[in-house]
Amino acid sequence: MPAIAIIGAQWGDEGKGKATDLLGSRVDYVVKFNGGNNAGHTVVIGDEKYALHLLPSGILSANCTPVIGNGVVIDVDVLFEELDALEARGVDVGKLKVSASAHVIASYNRSVDKVAERFLGSRRIGTTGRGIGPTYADKMNRIGIRVQDLFDEKILRAKVEGALELKSQILTKIYNRRAPDVDAVVEELLAHAERLRPMVCDTGLLLNQALDRDETVLLEGGQATLLDVDHGTYPFVTSSSATSGGACTGSGIPPRRLDRVIGIVKAYTTRVGEGPFPTELFDDFGAHLSKVGAEFGVTTGRARRCGWFDAVIARYAARVNGVTDFVLTKLDVLTGLEQVPVCVAYEVDGVRHDEMPVNQTDFHHAKPVYEYFPGWWEDISEARTFEDLPKNAQDYVLAVEKMSGARISVVGVGPSRAATIVRHDLL
Repeated sequence: MPAIAIIGAQWGDEGKGKATDLLGSRVDYVVKFNGGNNAGHTVVIGDEKYALHLLPSGILSANCTPVIGNGVVIDVDVLFEELDALEARGVDVGKLKVSASAHVIASYNRSVDKVAERFLGSRRIGTTGRGIGPTYADKMNRIGIRVQDLFDEKILRAKVEGALELKSQILTKIYNRRAPDVDAVVEELLAHAERLRPMVCDTGLLLNQALDRDETVLLEGGQATLLDVDHGTYPFVTSSSATSGGACTGSGIPPRRLDRVIGIVKAYTTRVGEGPFPTELFDDFGAHLSKVGAEFGVTTGRARRCGWFDAVIARYAARVNGVTDFVLTKLDVLTGLEQVPVCVAYEVDGVRHDEMPVNQTDFHHAKPVYEYFPGWWEDISEARTFEDLPKNAQDYVLAVEKMSGARISVVGVGPSRAATIVRHDLL
């Protein structure tokens, strides 16, 4: 079987965890290919709710092998805290595989992240302060620490010393912070090495061999298209590639083996952190979406900014990722609204833009052009077929589908795994 990628098609928090879990019992491998513990997925199974941050959602599927790919940056302390918490709840985590080439977040990267964000003041990006960006920067500057380095203390110490030659200067001379001690950093990184060792392998080889055996590999993206470091609303983005292209580089699977790209969109739009957001609401409607949708970050607890569905962004995500199918989540949150606006274009200085403006300045000043659709009052949480939805809800889904550039194959009508309408099979 070819590989399948699940990609966030907005600014994250679209419900990728639910979509991954929906497929998890039918695939052989679920791979986290980018990001770190700066984002999270909430998965609801029966009466149980699981908040995952670093681990792939496939960790909850008994028949699936979860994989942390080479494109991820790993806080080893967080990894084992999360594994221990799942084990305490009876989840078998013994099948987890970790790429030997994934980079490790060192304590000095967390320190740099926090002080740099404070130093930026009003120009802050809105990072989580977990060391993600500085670790990716070390990777590109070729001074990073990889998982495989934890198994050779001599190499690890040499790499830490090299990294701290630069980091110490930055922390002491720019931010007036004490420089970290080499021995302390090495000791911290070695603390979990032996427990980690059995999980570590060449995950790129593992996944390609699985595809050769006609097994199914699901690639799970962290963050989302509009947060991609190349294709997002730069500089208010994450530090990794969150698009389908990143799925290949972050897993070691070649593009020709990627057969389907599933884009996840909410029936409205949210964003966490700083940056432009054309459909953002500052009124009672925004408060309503936030309250009914429980819009708070899984990892940070930060309140999400809320706005109406943006079809321009959906079209952009469809194009950048080659989306074959959309999963539309949280349609139930719109229940009870007299009318539901959808942003179909932007206006910038009197000029209409049906596609994303080419530069960030125009996007920052973009004003949404709305079309309005009649709402519905019926409870849709028990709907299990598209025909179960009230006509106005059906019309809304069909209109959004037509505007977004790919078919809507799944509709979420509630937080649980069961609260799902499947229009087209994703496998």
